[in-house]
Amino acid sequence: MTTSSAPAPGARRAALVFIFITVLIDVLSFGLIIPVLPHLIERFVDGDTARAAYWVGLFGTVFALIQFVFSPIQGSLSDRYGRRPVILLSCLGLGLDFVLMAVVDTLPLLLIGRIISGITAASFTTANAYIADITPPEQRAKSFGMIGAAFGVGFVVGPLIGAYLGEVDLRLPFWFAAGLALLNFFYGLFVLPESLPKEKRTARFDWAHANPFGSLMLLKRYPQVFGLAAVVFIANMAHYVYPSIFVLFADYQYHWGLREVGWVLLVVGVCNIIVNVGLIGRVVARLGERRTLLLGLGCGVVGFVIYGLADVGTLFLIGLPISALWAMAAPATQALVTRQVGPSEQGRIQGALMSLISLAGVLGPALFAGSFGYFIGKTSPIHLPGAPWFIAAILLCIGLLIAWRYARVPATAPAPAEAEAAV
Repeated sequence: MTTSSAPAPGARRAALVFIFITVLIDVLSFGLIIPVLPHLIERFVDGDTARAAYWVGLFGTVFALIQFVFSPIQGSLSDRYGRRPVILLSCLGLGLDFVLMAVVDTLPLLLIGRIISGITAASFTTANAYIADITPPEQRAKSFGMIGAAFGVGFVVGPLIGAYLGEVDLRLPFWFAAGLALLNFFYGLFVLPESLPKEKRTARFDWAHANPFGSLMLLKRYPQVFGLAAVVFIANMAHYVYPSIFVLFADYQYHWGLREVGWVLLVVGVCNIIVNVGLIGRVVARLGERRTLLLGLGCGVVGFVIYGLADVGTLFLIGLPISALWAMAAPATQALVTRQVGPSEQGRIQGALMSLISLAGVLGPALFAGSFGYFIGKTSPIHLPGAPWFIAAILLCIGLLIAWRYARVPATAPAPAEAEAAV
């Protein structure tokens, strides 16, 4: 296996392990700061929870807006120059950025740190293209499930460690995250192979599809992908309810501290691992990608409704294993999408999808954090802390209807030449 050619069939499993560990370390670094970032923001606004909620929403929106612009650029760069250098630059930039966030002492400087994170957080986009490079179409849902498992493991360990470190010092998790990201850089530098051989790369960097709006137009080449992209957008918009309000919601509604939040996120991560490692491959083999996607979205709707109704922590916990089954939807969707396109466009398609995810993040944090702040504020006509969860449930219902129409397995994926002719 070399860095100049795609892994041979016998080395695919090893390559998947490499990319799994790369994503895992990145997720760990992000997971570490989940429990502490809202409280650090809260400290900067003199402990005002409602005001902190608005700032958390702003942070999420700005982060997503930056990713909306840069994700297709990163995808196009990986199609032109390979996946490996993009992942390495991402890890290096992320590590240095966490150092910056660990030392700043004002909200504007902390916000600048989140902007840099948005620019450098490329490994997730490129990892999806990497998997499409080295995995046969019929095995991609299971392989994307491995990436979901990396997220699960990261959210098992990261937030729990971050919660305990945060009790010592709210800045300590940022230092720990910086160390992990830089370790990831050196891991990839010496171990991670290239997955896209030179003969399969694009001949030039295509700015027409690298800018976010051009990348979204690229999706229109493939009608089925365009419909699935709408599902990706809506589902990820709903998913932003978690980072936008969970920590503040749990503190406000149930009086959970950092440790309680860390343990709940531990349960979420364990459920996610079980679904992605133990269930997704079996369910797709039995039901197919389409029905797996629909089942996952339906479970997400039920889980969010339970969260919204939960006035005590025990009831909230009951919803965790149900909403965890939503995790089946993402790898099923990714598998359906990658079946539609050739290897030379996987990076750009993944960049376009990540742009949609980021666009959802532009709207999601403001929607969820804003609605949470409003419905717990003094000017609200009713007191409804669970309102953001109900909004997320409605969004998933819409996504379910669209998926019912567009989730279809193609007979064959179009060749790159056919895709170019469709422009």
